[in-house]
Amino acid sequence: MPDSPFEYAPAPESRDIANLKPAYRPFIDGAFVDGKGEPLKTINPATEEVLAEVSTASKSDVDTAVKAARRAYEKTWGRMPGAERAKYIFRLARLIQERGRELAVLESLDNGKPIKESRDSDIPTAAAHFFYHAGWADKLDYAGYGPDPRPLGVAGQVIPWNFPLLMLAWKIAPALATGNTVVLKPAETTPLTALVFAELCQQADLPPGVVNILPGAGDIGAELVGHPDVNKIAFTGSTEVGKLIQRTVAGTPKKLTLELGGKAANVVFDDAPLDQAVEGIVNGIFFNQGHVCCAGSRLLVQESIVDEVLEKLRYRVSTLRIGDPLDKNTDVGAINSREQLTKIQELVDSGDTEGAQRWTSPCPIPERGFFFAPTVFSDVQQSMRIAREEIFGPVLSVLTFRTPEEAVTKANNTPYGLSAGIWTDKGSRILWMANQLRAGVVWANTFNRFDPAAPFGGYQESGFGREGGRTGLEAYLDV
Repeated sequence: MPDSPFEYAPAPESRDIANLKPAYRPFIDGAFVDGKGEPLKTINPATEEVLAEVSTASKSDVDTAVKAARRAYEKTWGRMPGAERAKYIFRLARLIQERGRELAVLESLDNGKPIKESRDSDIPTAAAHFFYHAGWADKLDYAGYGPDPRPLGVAGQVIPWNFPLLMLAWKIAPALATGNTVVLKPAETTPLTALVFAELCQQADLPPGVVNILPGAGDIGAELVGHPDVNKIAFTGSTEVGKLIQRTVAGTPKKLTLELGGKAANVVFDDAPLDQAVEGIVNGIFFNQGHVCCAGSRLLVQESIVDEVLEKLRYRVSTLRIGDPLDKNTDVGAINSREQLTKIQELVDSGDTEGAQRWTSPCPIPERGFFFAPTVFSDVQQSMRIAREEIFGPVLSVLTFRTPEEAVTKANNTPYGLSAGIWTDKGSRILWMANQLRAGVVWANTFNRFDPAAPFGGYQESGFGREGGRTGLEAYLDV
């Protein structure tokens, strides 16, 4: 840690705020029920302690939930006027706000992310998605989809562990706004905020069966994807699983959207505002411990300024504080699981083996829990695994370029295509380059900026379909 005039006293948020229960259960047809699957224990990745026992769904529970969702769709939700649906969705948004502090602490306990990210980013943005989509519910006839846009029916949704409540909001809010009912499977390692959201559905008097939450492992997700009475599948997660899902639904009438892995290029030109760019680089790769599908994990720096950028970057990264996710001073929290930590270590070791120059932040690492110090590799070649494979951790690979054309070629040299960043003082260069990059989202002089009104999604092995905005609604409509 560099010399600093400031000493940070611990500023922990109380874990009691999370109202953690010893046991949680699936939510089917408006009620919490005992799942017939093998119970799982969800772990606090910062301490390795067991947080709670979670009753999981079985294959028969999936069928029960889909039938409940079908009944709710046909009898109440699908028939309900948009203005009435909007009231429920708006109520959910308000309830997320009202219980925001509780949800933020619970998210940090279950996921390992810093409380300041849960509190200031995840929970407010989740509420914003429900507010935004509540506004669309009575306007679908005037949105340019044609004379009579209709809901699809039952949506099966499978979400990842990196943004548990936010990904739930991305999936459930547009589905409800368009008149569909939902069966959602949260990630195996982070089910708790989804199950508390089920409580919010009860608080909001949402009709039974409109939202069903089924905790469980990958086999429950596969059962949901393959269920013959599900009309729409939405999945966020790994490219590998996305390919399996696409094979499963091929030849069926199910609609499908996939938001998969990424290896985003963050491109810095020699005329960029460097201090601003360094903040964007740090945010782009170390936010949420790098557990971000659109993370700027490949930094492309113009050759003439690479030494200056690396010096500024290493100093800034060395000031990041790693530790207790519930401490409001923490910048980098815990890796979500031992399995993910092992994957990160294996890929970092490959960077050493293949000859990249590794620099690791000198920050102290907690003795317990799954932690990995922020790491920057320089002298990276495009053939190296750390430049090609998604690490999904706090690891940055730095490559160089000389001309804008070379920057585009290197940025596009990936099977992924989820996001990209451009740092330059020239607006014309931003527009030119954004048109050349094969990426679903291109940020200019910023990174990781999200808005419910802006569609998000990828190309190539980063998936297809969009979430958010008017475009995202269409994925849940028969038009």
